[in-house]
Amino acid sequence: MTTPSTPPPTRYARSDGLSIAYQVFGSGTQDLVVIPGIVSHIELGWEDERYAQWLWSMGESFRVVLFDKRGQGMSDRMEGAPSIEQRLDDVRAVMQAAGCEHATFLALSEGGAMGALMAATYPHQVDALVLSGALVRFTGADDFPHSPRLGHMLRQVEKSWGTPLAATAFAPSRAGDPAFCERFGRMQRMCASPGTIRQLIIANDQLDVRAILPQIRRPTLVIHRRGDRVASREHGRYFADHVPDAIYLELPGDDHLTWEGDTGAIVGALRQFARPGAARPHTPESQERFLATVLFTDIVGSTESAAQLGDQAWRSQLLRFYALSREQLQAHHGVEVNTTGDGMLARFDGPARAVRCAAAICEQARSIGLEVRAGLHTGEIEAHGSDVSGIAVHIGARVAALAGAGEVLVSNTVKDLVAGSGLHFDAFGAHTLKGVPGEWVIHRALAGAAAVGSR
Repeated sequence: MTTPSTPPPTRYARSDGLSIAYQVFGSGTQDLVVIPGIVSHIELGWEDERYAQWLWSMGESFRVVLFDKRGQGMSDRMEGAPSIEQRLDDVRAVMQAAGCEHATFLALSEGGAMGALMAATYPHQVDALVLSGALVRFTGADDFPHSPRLGHMLRQVEKSWGTPLAATAFAPSRAGDPAFCERFGRMQRMCASPGTIRQLIIANDQLDVRAILPQIRRPTLVIHRRGDRVASREHGRYFADHVPDAIYLELPGDDHLTWEGDTGAIVGALRQFARPGAARPHTPESQERFLATVLFTDIVGSTESAAQLGDQAWRSQLLRFYALSREQLQAHHGVEVNTTGDGMLARFDGPARAVRCAAAICEQARSIGLEVRAGLHTGEIEAHGSDVSGIAVHIGARVAALAGAGEVLVSNTVKDLVAGSGLHFDAFGAHTLKGVPGEWVIHRALAGAAAVGSR
């Protein structure tokens, strides 16, 4: 195909005080948002002919929205490493700036976790999800040995990041092309420095979206190359086995980069899967089932305090508690669901914000003479107007019931999703939760969680 000679202009969306670089191009009527992997630079990429051909071929069928994640490429750098919920905020900011209310998402490599969470958390904005060479867990674990362990990954970065050697893993079919290898090494250098990428890898060490895959309710296509040397095909098979009704397409080849190898097969599958009318219609947002983090707070010893203070003084104390709780909900982008007599139920679209909010409520309550315990879980809920229901709500309540005064306890799912947030936990053990099958691994948020910032 003949490609246009001029790349699209770079624009910037504002998100949390940062500038996120994005481009919009293509002649299609459907929006396609591309979530990049760990290597991206929206301007430098166009200098590679095959990369440009891949993008323009998608632009024939879609209005494509391309962006660099915060801390990488043309987007603003930041102190430390970003959490996945910050990155989801960036995606939504780019969509808003680009005039994109909903779209098909093409999530590549490390961006697969973002794509999965976007589809589960904001289903009303996702027409369909396409995962290409996507990682279900960033580093290896005892129960998922299909990724390198953190130490091995860091050694590989130290050895090859920004050098022609990196191309041998990402695009082995081009390893014999010195010009390509040098160009790819330069793209890595322009994407992020070795120190920055090391920070990102360490932050992403525990990032694991396996627990939330059953909550994805949008049409999903999983594309994986059989010999992918960066993300083994076990990642793709896991996505396909655990996302309801997902379609799995395994292709020959060993290139990890989507724009190398037989790109025609990938673009063709994308066009067919996301063709007009193929996606299921959206449920109204107020009636949607979606992924959320639920927070339960409870005043410890409320009965004794009420008896000691008397009804009028206790009502005044409760009003102060609810006021400070609502201040923290607003600061951390939480939504109050209801009050529970001596506590509160709230929901969040990001687990790290929810943990920080819980810690802040505990601290603020102590300043007015109250001890509060809190419990959190991330799972699928169903909205009924302002109220919510679902097994995730019951699990959150059971986790909160285990907590002592001043403790913030979280389920293992919450812990797996807050990689890069700066939060730390210690083990609280495996517990049975009343009315909930199986054993649940619980963690305690360490002191200082509220001081890290709202993010």
